[in-house]
Amino acid sequence: MKKYRFLIARRFTQISILVLYSLANIYGINILMGNLSSSLIFEKIPLSDPFAVLQMLFTGAVLSFDILIGAFLIAIFYFTLGGRAFCSWVCPVNIITDSANYLRRKFNFQQIQKNQPASRNIRYWAIGITLILSTLMGVTAFELVSPVSMVHRGIVFGLGFGWATILVIFLFDLFVLKNGWCGHICPLGGFYSLIGRFSLIRVHHDHEKCTACMKCKVVCPEVQVLHMITKSSEPVLQECTNCARCVEVCDDDALNFSIRNYIKDKK
Repeated sequence: MKKYRFLIARRFTQISILVLYSLANIYGINILMGNLSSSLIFEKIPLSDPFAVLQMLFTGAVLSFDILIGAFLIAIFYFTLGGRAFCSWVCPVNIITDSANYLRRKFNFQQIQKNQPASRNIRYWAIGITLILSTLMGVTAFELVSPVSMVHRGIVFGLGFGWATILVIFLFDLFVLKNGWCGHICPLGGFYSLIGRFSLIRVHHDHEKCTACMKCKVVCPEVQVLHMITKSSEPVLQECTNCARCVEVCDDDALNFSIRNYIKDKK
């Protein structure tokens, strides 16, 4: 069970959030109502997706104070915990991509598809393109086509076209590109990695304990963040999703969460 404690916690969190949204939609139990772009807790506390709000600003929209406060609260939350914690602890698409990644390992698809020229920087270019399109079109461009929103709305309000989105992402990650959507393309994930650039909570590698078993790199969806393995003791890079799979599989206890030490890092 220890090997899966964080995985179980993540799935519990993701499913609980979907259940709370569904309870509000179906039964009017308004603990958490709305969607991942804009929500209310107990009908009082606003929560807004900062990336969606940024797109709205680029459209020239005049935003209400509640929306701005909601975006600020979410930004501070993920600035502290690590921006891409959203990707592994909240986003429903993570369940789909993790399943595809598991099957890739199970059936050794990665051994067949060794050449993957796609850059993980595509997601940062996608942020810029999204903002430009939002300005030119006068609408929040990514929200129109966001698989994250489609899957979430599909699960909470009835799947419909959501099934097609789930299938396309699953097959793309399974047969085309390992961690293709979340690890290379999704501008929302790229945006949250920018928010978490200086986050306080990071996975830290202890070089002295490491025996170079490489189990961490096998399960990590953002393998480049573990560049320090066998080399040095330091925190992972900002693209880390804080999924903690590396922590779970490490038999050497060489990877663990820690509060980032800025003074030590600078030295």
